[in-house]
Amino acid sequence: MQLQQLQQEVQQLRGLLEEQQNEIRNLKQESLDRYQDLDRRLGTGAAGAPLNQSQPGTAMNAGNAPVMPVAPVQNPSAASAGPADPEKEKLYYDAAFDLIKTRDFAKASQAFSGFLRKYPNSQYAGNAQYWLGEVSLAQGDLPAAAQAFAQVSKSYPDHQKVPDSLYKLADVELRQGNTAQAKSILQQVVSQYPGSSAAQLAQRDLKGL
Repeated sequence: MQLQQLQQEVQQLRGLLEEQQNEIRNLKQESLDRYQDLDRRLGTGAAGAPLNQSQPGTAMNAGNAPVMPVAPVQNPSAASAGPADPEKEKLYYDAAFDLIKTRDFAKASQAFSGFLRKYPNSQYAGNAQYWLGEVSLAQGDLPAAAQAFAQVSKSYPDHQKVPDSLYKLADVELRQGNTAQAKSILQQVVSQYPGSSAAQLAQRDLKGL
């Protein structure tokens, strides 16, 4: 009888696991379908200016004339986001992150952008914004990466990813040849987040500039 009970419990656990895997797959497909459609509308000019018209350094008060970036959290569709559902948010976020693990960066970018539009106030939103920058960087899209990293401190100023996002923003600025701007951002990291690992890396990089 005990063996039969254990077998039944194993079957139930397998059933639950299959349900969760199906839900994750459905969430992946749902997000990708929705935001592929959004990309098509972006391509027709229906959703505003392209990403490369922004100047990422404006979030750092670098002194240039500000051109505000197009932020995922400011998309009008954010107003229609439903009530908080931490479990569903986690599934959606994990599904997007799984695409990074498989190095499917294009779909990961769509998924994280979709997550931010659907759950702009989620506890995972700051992380999603940061990883959107990493995905753009992996694709070699430096303007989009700079915009995404700058948006972390702008939209989630108290998030733990802010020091890392600023450091990565400085790295992107260096890659784009904006040495003075990168130096200013690195100094900001050192002064505002002295105990962080990002500050240690920033100090190291400042010595080489």
